[in-house]
This record gives sequence, C-alpha cells and structure tokens, in this order.
Amino acid sequence: MSHRGPLTAVITTVLGATLGGLLIWRVYRTKRKRLPSVQKVADPVKAPCPVNKDFTAVECQYTKPPNVQEKEFKAVECQTTQQPPPVQIPSYEQLLGVKPVMVSSEEEWQQLWPLMEKELSVFPVLGLDCEWVKIKGVSVKGRTSAVSLLQMATYSGLCVLVRLLAFRSGQQPFPLSLMEVLRDPHVLKVGVGCYEDGKRLTRDYGLSLTCTVDLRYLALRQRQATVNNGLSLKSLAEDLLNVSLDKSLELRCSDWEADQLTLQQMTYAARDAQVSIALFLHLLGLHSEASPESPSGSSYSELASRCQGLVDVPFRGRGDGEDRTPDGERRRRTRKTPTYESPESGDQQVPDPRKNKRKPLGVGYSARKSPLYDNCFLHAPDGQPLCTCDKKKAKWYLDKGIGVLQSEEPFVVRLLFEPSGRPDSQQDYYLTAKENLCVVCGKADSYIRKNIVPHEYRRHFPTEMKDHNSHDILLLCTSCHAASNVHDSFLKQHLAEEFSAPQGCEEGVRLLEDSDRRRVRSAARALLTAREELPEQRREELQALIKSFLDMNEEQELTEEVVQQAGSLETRIFNEAYVPHGLKVVRASAEQGLRGLMDLERRWRQHFLTTMQPRHLPPLWSVDHNHSKFLRKYGEDLPIKLN
Repeated sequence: MSHRGPLTAVITTVLGATLGGLLIWRVYRTKRKRLPSVQKVADPVKAPCPVNKDFTAVECQYTKPPNVQEKEFKAVECQTTQQPPPVQIPSYEQLLGVKPVMVSSEEEWQQLWPLMEKELSVFPVLGLDCEWVKIKGVSVKGRTSAVSLLQMATYSGLCVLVRLLAFRSGQQPFPLSLMEVLRDPHVLKVGVGCYEDGKRLTRDYGLSLTCTVDLRYLALRQRQATVNNGLSLKSLAEDLLNVSLDKSLELRCSDWEADQLTLQQMTYAARDAQVSIALFLHLLGLHSEASPESPSGSSYSELASRCQGLVDVPFRGRGDGEDRTPDGERRRRTRKTPTYESPESGDQQVPDPRKNKRKPLGVGYSARKSPLYDNCFLHAPDGQPLCTCDKKKAKWYLDKGIGVLQSEEPFVVRLLFEPSGRPDSQQDYYLTAKENLCVVCGKADSYIRKNIVPHEYRRHFPTEMKDHNSHDILLLCTSCHAASNVHDSFLKQHLAEEFSAPQGCEEGVRLLEDSDRRRVRSAARALLTAREELPEQRREELQALIKSFLDMNEEQELTEEVVQQAGSLETRIFNEAYVPHGLKVVRASAEQGLRGLMDLERRWRQHFLTTMQPRHLPPLWSVDHNHSKFLRKYGEDLPIKLN
C-alpha cells in the first residue's frame, strides 16, 4: 500500500465532516433567523412604545422580512392590526403628580385640545369637577353663584382648568370642541356629584353635559370595596386610594373668581378631578398592576357596559355615608333646610334628594312618545312633489276621497285637485325627508320640539310670516333643549335692553296688586272672623277704612252683607301700561317694515347656530329661509298687521 493512502483518507474524512457541519449550521441559522422575524412582528406589546402610538409604530416599523414568505407576513400583519396593545395606565402617584394647565381663552384651549383629544381616543373618560364662589360653605344670598372653574382630567393625569368667567355673558364664544366633548355621548364624565355639576353648567352657561357617572354608585356596586368613612370624594380617596385631600374651608371657600388663582387653589381644584378618574380606574380594576393579558378596557362600549344603569343618573338615597351611626342606625336630621353640605363632602353642595322635590334642569321636559317626521309625500295631480307631511294628514286625503295612494314605501299620496300653491323649485326645504333625532348631538331615543323663534315673538308676527313655519321647529334632546333655553334667555335680555321692552318689571306685568284694596279686604276679613275679640278702637278703625273705600257716610250702618262683599274683593287690577315683552320687540322691529321682521327672525336663527353648533340640521335649513320669497310675493311695502 502507498504511504499516501492513510493521509488521503484522513483528509477526505476531515473535509466531509467540515462540509457536513457547515451544512447543518446553515440550516440551523436559517430556521433561527426566520423564527425571530415572525415573533418580532407578532408580539409588539413588549416594545416600549408611547401610549396611543403603539399601533401606528407597529404598523409602520415592521416591513416584510426578506426571508419570510408572503403568506406568513400577511397573516402576522392582520393579527397585529386587529389586536392593539393594552393601555399603559400610570400609577396613582404618577397620575396625581401631573401639574394642571390653566385655560382662560379660546386660543389657549385650541393649543391644548389636540393632546387631550389624543388621550380621549385611547381612554374615553374624563374626571370632572366644578368650583364656584362660596362663603363658609353656604351659597351666596341663598343661591349658588355661577360656576367659576371647570376641571377636567384624562387617564394620564393631564388636568385642564377652564376659567369660565371670560365666557360669561357672551364675552367670547365657547370653543366648539369644548362644547362637543362635554356633550359627547361616547366620553364618560366621572366624579362625585358630576350630574348636578352638569345642571349648574347648563343653568349658568347653557353647556350640555351628558354621559356622567357618579362614583358613589360605583363604590356601592363594588361590594368588595371597603368604605368606612362615607361616600364623599375625600372619604373615597382615603379608603380606596389612601390619598388625603385638603378640604379646609379656607381653600374650599376661597375666591375662585380672582384675577389670578394661587398655586394652592390650582392644586386643590386639579386634585379633585384627578382623584375622580383615579377612583374610577380603581373601582373598575383598571390600574397599572393589571396583567398584560387582561383586556385594555379602553373602548367606550366596554366601559359603558361596566357602568350599565349608572350613566346620567343623579345620586339618590343612602346619603354620603355620614348620616349613619357606626352601628348602622340612621341618625335623625335636625336641620330642616332643603340643602346640605357635609364637612367632608368635597365641594358637593347639592339639593338633598329626600327633601327637595324640584326636578333638575332638563329632567322636567316631556320627550315625544312618537316620531315627529313620518316623511310622507303629497304630489300634485301631474305628479309634481308638493311637500312632506305626517301619515295622519296623508291618510285624511285618502279617507276624503280627494287623493289616491301612489306608494307605500315611501308613503306617497297624489291629490285629485289642483293645490293652491306649488313649490318654486324642487330644491325646497319642505320636500326633504327629515330624521327623528336631536339636531345638535344626534341623540335619537329622546327628543322634544324646539321653537327656534320663541313663541312669545312668533305669535305677534303677521299672518304672512306665521303660515308654514315648521322650518323653525326642530328636534332637540331634553338636555340640549334645556341648554338652548338658557342661551335664549341671554338674547331675550339683550332684546329687552335694546328695545326698552323689560321682562318681569311693572311694565311687563299684566296684573298689579292694589295695596288699598288689599287693606280693605284684610280689614273686612278681620271683622268677619274676630269682631268680638277686637278692641273697640281697633274695630272702629277697620270699619272706617271699609266705609271710606266704599264712599259711605259715617252715619251709615256697615251691614254684615257689605262686610262680606268687602272681604271678597279682588285685589289684582289690570295694568293699563302692560305691553308684553314679545309684542314690544316685534312692534319695534315692524317699524322697519317686512325687512325689520325678517332681521328679527334671522337673528334668532343665527343665535341658535352660534350657541348650539348643531351638527345634524335638516338639508336646506337656512337663516334666510323664505325671505326672498316674501319680498318677491309681498314686496317691501307690505302693510304690517301685528297679532
């Protein structure tokens, strides 16, 4: 055998082992490289991305890896899109440590709103509270003053303090985004007494607040929550969060209308809103210690389902936990005043529901039981559309035999006679179908008719401007209706000053109380009920008063019949100077002819658009509706006959 044989065999063996090892290593590396690329896309939750940017970052950052097949990448991409990462909610300490931001103008609000809107898109909940001027916990002159400060906090702790003084009396308009977020039915507003705060905002500024949840109800529903000290905001914060709130009278009753709020005031106000949302997160178990596999809870539908039955419900019964003794027996209340404020109630000075029978603003409105618009159509004999109407009216034409049914859906009746008038064009307001929903917020389950031009003015318009005025009757939900009425009161006051048409003073009162007749009636009733018990001198004075009023001589006898007649005197007399506020305003406008009345009509329509910012107006609704038609039909010199 040659000496090269063993060497060749060794070399061949080494080369074969090396090549085999390289092949095995390449296969192993290829498999390992493919696996992390899939996992990296499929599990983006662990990536430290900022809140509300996770989904965008995941969707844009990861592209198709070069070694992954097309089908695999599409499956992973679909999975990432459908399951966004959970919301990273800060701890209570972090949430309460965020400094508040003061907003005093529309410009400042607009700068802050994008950040607030972004956080609400992630977690649609606002902690809410209000402050107003108080004197040692008691309302000023027996009535709460207007709300001075509105506090709103997001889940991250961002707290906006809105100073409402600048918006009072229409000094500057409320930002549209502020109005919309308060009445947004898909953003929960949580706090202690937030429903009552909403009624104050409506009463003072015409701001509509919807979708409120009182934390006291959540605390009572969560039986596992230990509540020892009561249901006030301070008590809940101490029991559930171990957070102590400063509720000293010095801060609570400080001047919230001062030109500059102190740092202590700002911290106090912000803390109430921040604690409210922290309590909400705690009561629903949505805190930073939750497991990553738990649902994020950031969708409105999920949050609303967990607050089912508690949305927009005023707190009733049970008190705030401070009317009960430690052994569970109810204390007897000694105060008879209809309002109360616990020393630790956290600025909640609200009517006691067990003693105050008055309904909150907006609750007393009776919503319609049936839709306003049936959207039935009337057609002329030649088939031209004339107008829309309700089904009852459309069927009346059929029952009378003066119309025939053209269609069931939509319900169309063709008239068998020539109508008195036809629309000028097919682009007419009265030819459009209208939805049965609130024209402001879009709520469709409860609404009421709203007269855009109030009836106290419209009733005095000439007949030509009163016919077919359904254009100025729109649907509003009860909350928006109450808010709109508050705004209307401001314009009425402006009109009263502009046209010297006072409301509620002597000139604006139909009947006046006659003090002389009242004294005579009181004297007669005293004689009828206690003649014998009265001293002689007093009895003679009363008789002389009655005789003087009836022009009787002193010698004439005051009979029992005459005294009874005097005792039933009507003390109210008609005010000769009485002119209703609405009539006086319409008269002054009518001095400028038809254009003056159209300007008044346009003013009310524009006022509604400006103050309520409706988003669901019917098509072709206009502030100048029918004005050009009036001028063309009647001319500017139409003699105005007021009603």
